[in-house]
Amino acid sequence: MKIKSSIFILVIAYLLISMSFYSCANIIPPGGGPRDSLPPRLIGAFPKDSALNVSNLNIILSFDEYVTLQNTNENLIISPNPKNLPIVDYKLRNVTVKLRDSLEKNTTYSFDFGNAIKDVNEGNVAKNFTYVFSTGNKMDSNTYSGYVFLAETGKIDTTLIAVLHNNTNDSSIQKNKPRYYTRINNKGYFNFMHLPTGKFSVYVIPNDFTKKYDDSTKLFAFLNEPILINSNKRSDTLYAYQQFKKQESKATAPASTTPKSKLSADDKRLKYTANLESGGQQDLLTNLELNFARPLRSWDSTKIVLYDTSFKPISGYQLSLDTGKTKITLEYPWKEKQYFRLIVSKEAFIDTAGNSLSKSDTAKIITKRDAEYGSFRVRFVNLDLTKHPVVQLVVENKIVESFGITGKDLIRKRFKPGEFEFRVLYDANQNGKWDPGSFREKKQPETVKSFTKKLIVRPDRDTDQSFLF
Repeated sequence: MKIKSSIFILVIAYLLISMSFYSCANIIPPGGGPRDSLPPRLIGAFPKDSALNVSNLNIILSFDEYVTLQNTNENLIISPNPKNLPIVDYKLRNVTVKLRDSLEKNTTYSFDFGNAIKDVNEGNVAKNFTYVFSTGNKMDSNTYSGYVFLAETGKIDTTLIAVLHNNTNDSSIQKNKPRYYTRINNKGYFNFMHLPTGKFSVYVIPNDFTKKYDDSTKLFAFLNEPILINSNKRSDTLYAYQQFKKQESKATAPASTTPKSKLSADDKRLKYTANLESGGQQDLLTNLELNFARPLRSWDSTKIVLYDTSFKPISGYQLSLDTGKTKITLEYPWKEKQYFRLIVSKEAFIDTAGNSLSKSDTAKIITKRDAEYGSFRVRFVNLDLTKHPVVQLVVENKIVESFGITGKDLIRKRFKPGEFEFRVLYDANQNGKWDPGSFREKKQPETVKSFTKKLIVRPDRDTDQSFLF
């Protein structure tokens, strides 16, 4: 019995010890409590942050919690720009950087990690974490900042970067990688830190692999002359433009499921569409248009007749064919709530394939009411009229109306309702449209000022808005 009791006691003791170890290995944190919202904090570095006379190619950054890296290649900016990207890794609380280029003498190096470093548990990002050291006995402390806007729209593109070249030949931006580059934030702002004293050429380019201006369809900006960077703070505004637009590739048309015989028969018919709104409504502010799928070889204006409801011919309208020969325009001084009949004879058109209409067409037309339109008055505050400003009203990135400005007010009595993005083009050559720059000719692009406030025109309402320049 004593032996059995001893064995029983040993088994119980073993189970209790095992449970004790298990509970220690699986510590469950207490529920509740505030969520960790603090980003990782640097508590040590080798070499030390802002150290002088550094010669070590291996860097260790230690944080106060476990960290991980995200999108390092996109986030990390090393200045000066290295020939070979370093090897960057992480483990537990440490981030390591192994440089693959030899260090230059008397040079300040900075490592801007952007949003690459975050903690493991909550994903808190150490935003714009920067580590700096110098291989000389002093730290370069010059700065250079500025803003970048898209010249054609006045907007901001955060995918662009500002770059500095210490080789100030114009060909350097086309042949060489930049000496320094930095990001552009969502306000269009850029800021270089820890720069040496010297002359640099300033450019703006896309943040692609080459970091060169090797394609005239790329967005690009430049200052006409190199600048001197020193202890005097300087700020510039640059305007990015595309000298030539990219040609959009035509999408391959999907294979037709229509039988070949039916498709051929459809192709032989001449068709057109009119720009009338639903119910045959004619906009008071636009012309009536007939649009054709194929160019016309010939047309007879006498066989396109506008009548009133009693089929009495209307006078005072004009017909014209555009240069592409695919659109006929009918111009007429429309008035509200008028009814018309447009009769197009079967023989009115012949296209380049020799096809005519299958039958004569009659369209019922009613003009819209004045109450369906609004009016507006825009007041310009501190606008420089010597810059030949042109108002641009934009819908879905397309300019729908533009007006030259000759005074401090712009008034339109009958206008199509809507919400319009409001821009002002400074039209230097007074041709009514935006023109790009030319780096070869040292010609800056024309610029556009964009406003966050929209122009809102409501039906049967008067709008009065001011825009401050």
